Amino acid sequence: MASLSPSTNLFPHPFNRKLQTKLKVTPSCASRHETKFNFPSSSANNNVAIGRSERGEMMRREIEWEKLKKKEEKERKEEVNKKIASQKAISVILRREATKAVIEKKRGPTNSKKLLPQTVLEALHERITALRWASALEVFELLREQLWYRPYAGMYVKLIVMLGKCKQPDKALQLFQDMIDEGCAVTHESYTALLSAYGRSGLFDKALSILEEMKKTPDCQPDVHTYSILIKSCLQVFAFDKVQDVLSDMESLGIRPNTVTYNTLIDAYGKAKMFAEMEATLMEMLSQKDCEPDVWTMNSTIRAFGGSGQIEMMENCYEKFQSAGIEPNIKTFNILLDSYGKAGNYQKMSAVMEYMQRYHYSWTIVTYNVVIDAFGRAGDLKQMEYLFRLMRSERIKPSCVTLCSLVRAYREAGKPEKIRSVLRFIENSDITLDTVFFNCLVDAYGRLECFAEMKEVLELMEEKGCKPDKVTYRTMIKAYSIKGMTSYVKELRNRIGSVEVTRFPKKKPDF
Repeated sequence: MASLSPSTNLFPHPFNRKLQTKLKVTPSCASRHETKFNFPSSSANNNVAIGRSERGEMMRREIEWEKLKKKEEKERKEEVNKKIASQKAISVILRREATKAVIEKKRGPTNSKKLLPQTVLEALHERITALRWASALEVFELLREQLWYRPYAGMYVKLIVMLGKCKQPDKALQLFQDMIDEGCAVTHESYTALLSAYGRSGLFDKALSILEEMKKTPDCQPDVHTYSILIKSCLQVFAFDKVQDVLSDMESLGIRPNTVTYNTLIDAYGKAKMFAEMEATLMEMLSQKDCEPDVWTMNSTIRAFGGSGQIEMMENCYEKFQSAGIEPNIKTFNILLDSYGKAGNYQKMSAVMEYMQRYHYSWTIVTYNVVIDAFGRAGDLKQMEYLFRLMRSERIKPSCVTLCSLVRAYREAGKPEKIRSVLRFIENSDITLDTVFFNCLVDAYGRLECFAEMKEVLELMEEKGCKPDKVTYRTMIKAYSIKGMTSYVKELRNRIGSVEVTRFPKKKPDF
């Protein structure tokens, strides 16, 4: 007879504990139950096994049901989260569009003090980068009206630098004063930016007075960076006499020029074709123990010699810099290509191109513009057009420089129909055209005696929002004069007078 002893427990322990607690079985009671229920051994085992199987199946179903409920709950939560995220995304998009509309003044400034910060800052950064100083100041005023706005000196410095590049020193000074009024501390960077603004406009007396003010202000003492900026400003307007005064002032304060200072001097002397001064500066730089030349030094030097047609000297300098361990970059190769192209040395130009391809130097828009112009000047239209197609296949957007090279090449080849193909390409692109391109187009049609097309260029300029300048009209006058078309010449001379009266007061900043 089978008995339910501890050694043959058929249920999990929790079930046994509950059963024992409920029935309170005693040893004598257990013996009576054994006598009363005296079943055969095999039948008892079968019943117990069936009961355990049923309970196991029920437990499995309960577990599966719990898993299913948890899965459904998780899916419901994910669906709710997706809807919330979607609503938030739509809200952000709508706020961005509303912010842009206010910035662009497309509609009234509803809630204009609660605009989306990221959109306003992006709009301001875009205008600063493009040197659109008037629009940038408007957006900055809008930014200052926002409830979330907090004065930040770094933003003021960026704006002052931009105004300096656009030759707006008085507006830069006004921003500098606004920065102080808003509680921002005057820093070395803000002083340097203001000094640069006056220096770029050629107002050196004012720039030097700011320099003296820096010397008297604690924690704003001028350093080599300040002097390098001032030297660059002098060189940009070819005030070479002022440079020596600035260098002497540096020396009196014990401030020594660094690599950037020397590179600025070498580049400016090279562009001005002052080769003796450039070489003297380079030798002085090399004599300094803590001032090593770099790739900028190499590029400025070879550009100076290559641009003036001194190819042999350019190559000698290139080899010496390389032997000193200075590695070329893409700008170096662009300079070499441009120098060889203008010198008509297409064999060496091709060698540079092969070297760049072998060592995987990616071409930039400058590279393409240089080689397209070189092959255009050489009259190799097939190679020029191949490079133009390659440029577009590489997803590099052509610029007005590229288009001018194409037009000049077709002009020299006497193919006005090819020029029309350039105009068709422009119609299907989003290239922003400038007056220089249109003047190139007018010159090409004038030399090819395509006077109807030349006149149509004026209409195209008006369509593209680009106004003719004195060069435009003078180029047309020259073309008409050669053919004795006096009536057209007289009309255009009258237009030049009106251009001179209206354009000078609205002269754009020299970027």
